[in-house]
Amino acid sequence: MKSTLSALFLVAATVLPAVAETAKHDFKGMATAEVYKNASGDDLWIYRFDPAGHDLKNDKRPAVVFFFGGGWNGGTVAQFEQHSKYLASRGMVAFVADYRVKSRQKTGPDACVADGKSAIRWVRKNAERLGIDASRIAAGGGSAGGHVAATTGICDGLDDAAEQDSKISSKADALLLFNPVYDNGPKGYGHDRAKPWFPEISPAHNITKDDPPTIVFLGSKDSLIPVSTAKKFDADLKAAGVKSEVWIYEGQPHGFFNESKSKESFLDTVLKMDTFLASLGWLDGDADETKLKSLLKWPKQ
Repeated sequence: MKSTLSALFLVAATVLPAVAETAKHDFKGMATAEVYKNASGDDLWIYRFDPAGHDLKNDKRPAVVFFFGGGWNGGTVAQFEQHSKYLASRGMVAFVADYRVKSRQKTGPDACVADGKSAIRWVRKNAERLGIDASRIAAGGGSAGGHVAATTGICDGLDDAAEQDSKISSKADALLLFNPVYDNGPKGYGHDRAKPWFPEISPAHNITKDDPPTIVFLGSKDSLIPVSTAKKFDADLKAAGVKSEVWIYEGQPHGFFNESKSKESFLDTVLKMDTFLASLGWLDGDADETKLKSLLKWPKQ
């Protein structure tokens, strides 16, 4: 009997189709979902938050694509839901993009970067259809997602070799980085895993005058990113003639910018992000703190 059950199990395992490891996220009707790429046998989804009254046919709005954190191992597209809703309320078209990670697709940092570039390229390719200004597409993210975002603006190459639209630029036009692990050198984050693609994969080692304006948020007690790394990155960008801001939050740990860690830090970093985008001419008027507070998931915390 045992051998019969084992045989049946083997047959079932052989004939059943493979199940995608990345499930489509439900934003409760607040976002429009599309597949931007298929890789490793999996559909990768990108979710769009539109401003009120957004005219897809005639508008040319700035856009932003956010990438979740998780050490290149995991994470959820919901991490930057509030950021996206807020920027949509301010007139931007905001996206959150899934990408391959080790826990789901058994991939390395190179796949994370390739997918990040594919997402930016997809938005730019579809800019006219989606009412977006193709010359104003920002990339944002936290931790490993901040690394992915930074590579789209700073690191050349590392694109997906199977990409069909390689002539369309995957370069972000502004960077919004929340404790990004952007130094992947021998003394930086994740070097053992990133080493096969170093130095090309490390934003801190590829700064040039062609990099986009950048804002960085970091806690002084971050266990993964020394304050000295952030200050050097800021200084190197400025030395190259690139607009750069770095904000250090005293006593704050890695991930401090998430509402679940610190409501005050979440509010402050988002409002500073707003001011930075306004300085680029991407947003009009003043930051809307009242609107931002209305998006809090735990307002009484």
